Amino acid sequence: MRERIPAAGAIAAAVALIVVVGGSYFGYRELSGDKCSGQVKLTVAAPPEIVDDVRATADAWVADGATANGVCVGVEVGETNPVDLAAALAAKHGVALTGVGGASGSVTIPDVWIADSSLWLHRLRAAAPGFTPTDGGSIALSPVVLAMPEPIAKSLGWPEKKPDLPGLLKEILTGNRGLRAGIVEPTRDAAGMSGLLSLGSAATQTGENAQQAQTAALRALASGKSAVRDDLTAKFPQAADQASLTAGLSLAALSEEDVIRYNAKKPPVPLAAVYLDPAPLPLDYPYAVMPGTDPDKAAAADSLHRALDGGGFRDRLAALGLRGPDGEGGAGFALPAGGPAKAGAPAAAGNGGAPDTAVVDRALATWTTVTAPARMLAVFDISGTMRGPVPSAGGATRMEVTKEAARRGLALFGDDWAVGAWVFSTNLGGGKDWREIAPIGPLASTRGQLLQAISAIEPKQNGDTGLYDTLAAAYETVQDGWQAGRVNSVLILTDGIGNDDPEGGLSLPALLNRLEELKDPKRPIQVIILGLGDKVNRGALDQITRTTGGGVLIAADPAQIGEAFLKGISLRPTGS
Repeated sequence: MRERIPAAGAIAAAVALIVVVGGSYFGYRELSGDKCSGQVKLTVAAPPEIVDDVRATADAWVADGATANGVCVGVEVGETNPVDLAAALAAKHGVALTGVGGASGSVTIPDVWIADSSLWLHRLRAAAPGFTPTDGGSIALSPVVLAMPEPIAKSLGWPEKKPDLPGLLKEILTGNRGLRAGIVEPTRDAAGMSGLLSLGSAATQTGENAQQAQTAALRALASGKSAVRDDLTAKFPQAADQASLTAGLSLAALSEEDVIRYNAKKPPVPLAAVYLDPAPLPLDYPYAVMPGTDPDKAAAADSLHRALDGGGFRDRLAALGLRGPDGEGGAGFALPAGGPAKAGAPAAAGNGGAPDTAVVDRALATWTTVTAPARMLAVFDISGTMRGPVPSAGGATRMEVTKEAARRGLALFGDDWAVGAWVFSTNLGGGKDWREIAPIGPLASTRGQLLQAISAIEPKQNGDTGLYDTLAAAYETVQDGWQAGRVNSVLILTDGIGNDDPEGGLSLPALLNRLEELKDPKRPIQVIILGLGDKVNRGALDQITRTTGGGVLIAADPAQIGEAFLKGISLRPTGS
C-alpha cells in the first residue's frame, strides 16, 4: 500500500498541482498565507524565442507567493509573434502599419506585451496617439549583425578586419564576388527591419545615385527573401566546397541570438557574426504594459518585471544566446568571435533612443513598392483646379508636382509590375468622364510608353471632377483583368472635394452600391485615393475605401505628394 499523505501535505500538493496545470493562472491566498487577499490574473504575450523562459520565471514567482498591492497574483504567459500583436493593436486603434496587413481574429491583446523590438512600439505610438503603453524597459538584448558563412567572412578579412556595409553593398551591386544577400521579410520581422534601415543608410554612402543604389540593393535582397528566420538560415551553404559556397546565401541581417543558435547545432559551415559600425537597431525586448490596464494588474506587471530583472532570468537568457538588458551576457553566454563583451543601442537611434518612425515607414514602403509585384491602374485628375500653383514647390502647378511624383514612383517599380494610366475630369469624349492614356501592361515592355503618356498630361480648362463614374469604371476594368499573385489596385490622384459632375452621374450611395455589387472576396481589389491640398472631402472618400479596401492619404501640402504616393502604393490588402 502507498503511504498516506498527511492532510496538510495533500492540500499543498493539490494547490501546487492546480498552479502547474493552470500555467500560473491562479494566485491563491494559501500560497502566501496572510500576505495577500483576493486574486488578479495577469496576461503576458512573449515572442517564441523567450516565451518558455518568461513562463518558467513567472511560474516560479507565483509559486513563491507572488503579490502586488496586497493582492495575490497569477500569471498566464502566451506565445505571440510580435507582428501579429502589432496588427491587432493597430486594428484596435483604427490605424494601419505599412506592410503589416490585417489582424488575425485569434490574437487577443494581453496586459503586458514583450515584443522582440521597440520598433513595434515606436511605430504604433506614431500611428495611434491613443496607444500609450507604460514601462517599456528592456528585459533582454540581442545585437543585429550580418550573418555570413565563415569562409566567406574570412575571405573579406574577418575577424581581424571588419567588413563595412557600404563596401559590401557595392560588392553585391557589382557582382564581382558573387555575393548573394538575403533578408527576413522586413515588414514582419524586426531583425529584417533593422537590417533594412542600415542598408538604406549605406546606400547613400556608395558614391552612386542613392535611389538607384537602394532600389538595386532591395531587388537583390528580395531574391533571397524568406518569410521567417529559420527558412532564411536554411539557405546558407551546407558544405564548405566552393560550389556550395557560391550557390548558398552569402550574408543576411540576423540577430546575434540567431547566429549563436545556428552554430550551436554544429553545422558543416558555421556562421560568422559581423558587427557593423554604426550598429543597426538591436532586438531589445521591451516590457510594455498596455494602456488601460487597471491599477492592480499594473502593480502586478511591475512586480513581474522585477522578477525578470533577476540574475536567474539573465542566466536563462544566456543559455538562449541572448544578453541581459544592459548588453552583457549571463553565465555561460557563448560570445561569437569578434563580438563585443558589452553591446548597446546605437546613438543613431535618435531622441531618447527612439528611431525616426517616418524614416522607418519610408524604408518599409520603399521595400514593399520595389519588391512586391502589383497590377495597378493610376487615374489622374485633370480638372481645371489642377492648374493651381503650389507655393511650396516653387510655383509649379498641382499637375506638375503630381506628374513628378508619379515619375519617381515609377522608377521604383520592377519590370514585373503591370501599370496603366487614365485621366479624368468631365466630358472627355464618348459620354465618359475618363480616358485611357496607356493600357495596363508589363513595365518590361511599356515603361517608356507610360512615362511619355504621363509627361503629356495637361489639365482641362474649366474641367470639373467626374470622380464617382470614373472610379466605378476603373474598378470594373481592373477587376476584369484581375491577376492572381499580384496586388490589384486602383490609384486615384485628385485635388477635388469629391464628385463635382454638373451632368449628374453616380451619387455617392449609388457608387457604394455599385462597388458592393462588383466586389469579389476571391479577387480583391483595393482603391487608394491620394488627395492633394486641404479641400479634399475625406469623409466621402473614406466611405469608398471602407467598401473596397485600400486607404485615403492626404497631402495637405501638394509639394509633399511624393511621400503620400510612396506610402499609398505600398499599401497591401489583408493577408498579402
